[in-house]
Amino acid sequence: MSLRMLCVAMAVVLPINALAVYVMSLSICTVVIKTLSCALLLQAGYFASVLFLIWRSGCPGRVAQKAKHFDGHQEGWGQSPTFSGDGE
Repeated sequence: MSLRMLCVAMAVVLPINALAVYVMSLSICTVVIKTLSCALLLQAGYFASVLFLIWRSGCPGRVAQKAKHFDGHQEGWGQSPTFSGDGE
């Protein structure tokens, strides 16, 4: 889930939530409390989805798939494959 999707979801869900709570309770204080709690719940869901994506990116199966792309080359960062290191 991207940040853009979170913003769109909040822009759609929170006004609908606020309107529904106001129609049912006719209390502005209740609307504020319930809408803030809904916003916190949406943010907690976003945080959990980001943590899940981070966790999934580190799974052993994915690491093995990424390792196949290197074909066994043992090059260091910033070194070209043709660098011999003898100064010529």
